[in-house]
Order: sequence, then structure tokens, then C-alpha cells
Amino acid sequence: MIREAICTAPTIDGALDAACRELGLERGEVEFEIIDNPVKKKFGLFGGNPAKVRAYVVIPDKTPAQAAVEYLEGIFDAMGINPVEIQVEEKEDSAIITLSGEGLSCIIGRRGETLDSLQYLTGLVANRVNNDYYRITIDSGNFREKRENTLRALARRIAITAAKTGRSQSLEPMNPYERRIIHTTVHTVKGAISWSIGDDADRHVVIGPESKGDGYDAPRIEFNRNKGPRNQSKPGYRSRPYQSKSRDGSESGQRRRYPPKQHNQRTSRSDQNAKSQPKSDVSSNTLPLYGKIEPKK
Repeated sequence: MIREAICTAPTIDGALDAACRELGLERGEVEFEIIDNPVKKKFGLFGGNPAKVRAYVVIPDKTPAQAAVEYLEGIFDAMGINPVEIQVEEKEDSAIITLSGEGLSCIIGRRGETLDSLQYLTGLVANRVNNDYYRITIDSGNFREKRENTLRALARRIAITAAKTGRSQSLEPMNPYERRIIHTTVHTVKGAISWSIGDDADRHVVIGPESKGDGYDAPRIEFNRNKGPRNQSKPGYRSRPYQSKSRDGSESGQRRRYPPKQHNQRTSRSDQNAKSQPKSDVSSNTLPLYGKIEPKK
């Protein structure tokens, strides 16, 4: 269906504005063609023609919601799922389609993956009607509400655990709508935050303590002199005092003590030089064992 208006004016712009006013639309909402260009009068008195413009707009025979319903009916017929009751709630730029009937579990799929894919394809069909964004939401057996309640309960439980234990936990990959539900729920839990990591189909949410909002959950490490470094965040770890045993085999319950090490004191340079000189085997008061030896002349 086409709505059109043909108007004339001394200029092309004037004729186009007049046609848009007749259609009740703006310039950007209509298509137009110039039928006649304006011709000036000779000597300002003879001849001349005004500009003539045709403005029109194409109105689709069906709405985006109707196109979406027809697409779904064709898919259900091809899958052999009949009958399926389809209810449509249209809004200004969106529509909610509710499916009811028997044997619709195959349409939902694992965690709603099949339903999300069907919703995406139906939205593409609806957007082609006016070449504009039109949001389609498909629900079956009240699955959307049940899924949302499950995600909220899961996010709250993990957020409380992360705030208490100080450890982060990653969730399974989700679509943007479900990730938004997780973020909104975690925001209500004190001491816990959430962030998204990954790309495309692997993008998922991580819930952790508020102090570890940078995405790095470093374990708490403390050093034990007897056992070496131990991970204090490991469940079941308890530090124990060193139990020493006496000769009779009984445990004293006290740490083993050792005498302090003896450190050499610094000596003067003269002492060091004296120590570096070789020691004589005999004292100065005693005679040498073999007497004095003189070289031959």
C-alpha cells in the first residue's frame, strides 16, 4: 500500500514541504520524485511553470508482529508440532509472543538455548518489515519467569558465599539478558561484586568478594617455619605447635631450643696482620735445633 501526495510550489523545496504536510510526515519519512522543475517567466511576465513534486510512503501490508507470527507458524508446521496456541502482546516497538500447547519442550531446549535461537531468528524477520529495530520476546510455559527466578536465587547464594569466604566463582556462559539479571542481583548483596569475562559465546559472569573486584582471587599465603609455605585458604588447614620428644619418648609440647650462635667480634688491623704472619716453632730463649748455617765462600 502506498500513500502519496502531489504538490506544486515556486521552488522544489516548497513543493516537497507542502506534500509532507499533506501526508502528515517529515521529510526523512517519505520518498519523493520531481515531476516538473520550476521555469522562470520571461521578462517576469510571460510563461513559466511552478515546481511539481510527488511525495509517497510505502505502508507494509502487515505489522512486524504479524510477520513474526507467520514465521513461527511455518516453523511449527515443518516440525510437526500442532496445534500451538500463539498469543501476541504488541507494544510501540516490541512484542511479547507466548506459546502454549503440548510437546513444546523441544522448543525450549537445554536451559532455553533453542528458545533463544528461535527468538533471535523471529526478531530478524520482524525487523525486515519496516527496516527498523523491533524487539521480539518469545515465552513458552512461563519459562522466562522460572528461569529468571532460578538465576536470581543462584546469584544471591554464590554472592553470599563469596562475601563470607573471600573466594570467586565463575558461572556458565549466558546471554546478555541473563548476565544482566546476575549483575543486578549481586549488586544487592553487601560485600560481593560481579564482572563479565570472555568473548562471544564464552562470555560468562564471575562473582567474587568486593575487595577482589579486579578479577584476581589471590590465595592467602602464610609461612610456617617448620612446614614451609602453606595455603591458609585451603579448607581444613590448622596450624599446630611443634611437638618435640624427649629421650624417654614423651612429648614436651614445647618448641625445641638451640643455644645462640657465637659470632666472632671484629679485630683491629694490627691483630689481623699479626695473625697473618707465620708462627715460629720455638721461642726466642731457645737455641735452634741444628745451629747456625752459613753459606760457603
